[in-house]
Amino acid sequence: MGASLSRTVRSVAFAFALAACASLPGAPPRVTTLALTDTSQTTLGRLLGPPAAAHPGRSGAHALVAGREAFAARHALAQAAQRSIDVQYYIWHADVSGALLARALWDAAERGVRVRMLLDDINTKGLDPLLATLDAHPNIELRLFNPFANRGWRIGDYVSDFSRVNRRMHNKSFTVDNQASVVGGRNVGDEYMGAETSVAFTDLDVVVAGPVVRDISDSFDRYWNSEVAYPAASILPPLDEATRAAAQRQLDELSGRVQASGYMEAVRRLGVAERMLAGEAALEWVPARLVADPPEKVVNPPERKDLHMLPLLTEALGRPERELLLVSPYFVPGEEGTQALLALARSGVRIRILTNSLAATDVGPVYAGYARYRKELLRGGVRLFELAPAALPPGATRDKDSDRAPGGSGGSSGASLHAKTFAVDRARIFVGSFNLDPRSARLNTEMGVVLESARLASTLGDAFDRDVPRKAYEAVLAPGGDSVEWIERTEAGEVRHTSTPGVGPLRVMWMGVLGILPIEWLL
Repeated sequence: MGASLSRTVRSVAFAFALAACASLPGAPPRVTTLALTDTSQTTLGRLLGPPAAAHPGRSGAHALVAGREAFAARHALAQAAQRSIDVQYYIWHADVSGALLARALWDAAERGVRVRMLLDDINTKGLDPLLATLDAHPNIELRLFNPFANRGWRIGDYVSDFSRVNRRMHNKSFTVDNQASVVGGRNVGDEYMGAETSVAFTDLDVVVAGPVVRDISDSFDRYWNSEVAYPAASILPPLDEATRAAAQRQLDELSGRVQASGYMEAVRRLGVAERMLAGEAALEWVPARLVADPPEKVVNPPERKDLHMLPLLTEALGRPERELLLVSPYFVPGEEGTQALLALARSGVRIRILTNSLAATDVGPVYAGYARYRKELLRGGVRLFELAPAALPPGATRDKDSDRAPGGSGGSSGASLHAKTFAVDRARIFVGSFNLDPRSARLNTEMGVVLESARLASTLGDAFDRDVPRKAYEAVLAPGGDSVEWIERTEAGEVRHTSTPGVGPLRVMWMGVLGILPIEWLL
């Protein structure tokens, strides 16, 4: 047994040594390409050009609340594409919805459409053959953002190159013919697109048209041509014919099976594609602004605030005068953010925040980070709501969530919040990928749009007035103000919890331990 253990230790040490030796290729050859601008005569250009011309300086926007509607919008845009598709994602799963959208990109490429696919590399493990197959199509080019040198055993990169691989691209956009784009909180996968039924999961995207789309395309170009975006061919293992054929069969078989499945039929019944392509989608034409981190953020120190999008987001939303509504599944305000919120509350601004409860979160350490600031916020008059795990927020799909990196621990849930949206004075609203936590602010890149839409901002306000108190625990100070209690509002009346609801004492104790560890900069 001693000899066997010794061999195991030596094998593990050898594997770590090999992983530590792996490195990225030096400056691979890459061709600079830009978004196509001569697309006014495409189907989408002819459809969206006249209303855009009738609303100069404004962009069209339509909220996508339900997961299947969000999938249908992307699928319909891909089917309508005639010149170009640019997609930028943190996660793209090889599951039902991921295979269908990948197949839609392939079919577009077969029609002669230029497809540029930019994926963060942290969630591509096991997908190399499929990604290489897509990249091998003459009209599809795939690039990997901040890739891992070790394709099979990625822990080696965490050990040898943590400061680099800890910086990720969290952006999410799906842009077609430089005429329409979907941006927001959703990645591509069943847990985001209403193809899962195990967990209730609420998210939010918007489909936009008009001038803001050109800004989204410009941002995509900046990432696509950056030094951190590696051509897939320079990173992925060489693709032999047998592997390529197997990956192609996998894509064909999965997308073929799904076409006849209940999911696709349910999507078709929504009629989203027909309404969009008939010009019947209800776009609201409003002033809109893209806010996005530059790709250089991930190769510079986190302290470089001139590369942070948060000041741009704060400026675009404007200083609240009456009300601030914040929805963030991962909410860790930090000392600076906490003091800013308390200053607003002292000035008379009504502040309400919705985040995940401990029972609902998929990343326990983030909840522990939030809990450090909870009592101080409550004492300052900020109202805090934590989504209950049994809740199904209005328009939500029943999905799972795994949009956190690197790693994450947590848990369980019958409901999980994933939308990132903020509204000011029921006049302006942000929808995007940005969480109110140190990771979004300092480490990852993010993006989103600020819309001067009283209708959408008021819809969020109405949800806080009507739905949030019934779907979430409200955290309040206990009598005396030294501890926190949670109010659960049920049809039978209010229930007051004196300990963290929905979880056992061991998990609460573990959160207490995490809360004192110096890990906030990672959250």
